[in-house]
Amino acid sequence: MDLSAQDLTEAVLARYGAAPDPRMREILASLIRHLHGFIREVAPSFAEWRAAIDFLTATGKACTPERQEFILLSDVLGASMLVDALNHRFPPEATPSTVLGPFFVEDAPALPLGADLAEGIEGLAAERLFVAGTVRDLEGRPLPGARLEVWHADAEGFYDVQRDPRWRALRGRFESDAAGRFHFWTLQPASYPVPHDGPVGRLLAAGGRHPFRPAHVHFMISAPGHRTLVTHVFVAGDPYLDSDAVFGVKSALIAEFRRMPPGEAPDGRIMEAPWRHLAYDFTLTPALAPGAAAEG
Repeated sequence: MDLSAQDLTEAVLARYGAAPDPRMREILASLIRHLHGFIREVAPSFAEWRAAIDFLTATGKACTPERQEFILLSDVLGASMLVDALNHRFPPEATPSTVLGPFFVEDAPALPLGADLAEGIEGLAAERLFVAGTVRDLEGRPLPGARLEVWHADAEGFYDVQRDPRWRALRGRFESDAAGRFHFWTLQPASYPVPHDGPVGRLLAAGGRHPFRPAHVHFMISAPGHRTLVTHVFVAGDPYLDSDAVFGVKSALIAEFRRMPPGEAPDGRIMEAPWRHLAYDFTLTPALAPGAAAEG
């Protein structure tokens, strides 16, 4: 009763101090201290505090089975990449991780090596892209049977589920061969804006930020005895590499998507028009690698 602004924080901490789970008690205490500290620093008016509550309410209402506005909010505030960094302290030899993003789906089709992720797509003008590489461990040994989940946006900046939640295109699931190698065909991706027609878009505009992500291909790679790697490979030279809306770019993940002349591709396919070639190798860390923080 009769708590002053100075006493209130300690009183709230005391009320939650009996939380039975130690980790929950730790999290709540830190949340309360930082939230109260933020309020003291900013000293919001009643109107500003109501606007903040309305913003969070609108963020929740914008969530659908195909769109998670709170994940997007976490992404554009840099929170997703901070959580990723704290949970993936990989050795320097390992391929860096980055955010999963909101467009991963569990039911990507299983495809043979060399398959074309763009098969059946019509009406999209884009260069063909041949992707190849090897999955290895920290000692440089190939990892046969590694599972690679691949997905990316099309040449107009849309993912398949944005066009139709039931559609599956420009995504697939592969297994590396006996030498740890993989290869497949797809289309050259384009840079694109994150969904900005909702609360997060209004936040970006209020912060003077654009909503664009540089062009990239997503990979999720797993192998027995190794930590699952979630990452992107970004197109070198993209104009948004230094201002990615979700702070996901790392220099080791930028690669040349080389423009190739018409002719024979590495898998023997004869290309009648110029095409692109991405060669990129991935290095996974052991499940209990020294220096790798445990997940969770």
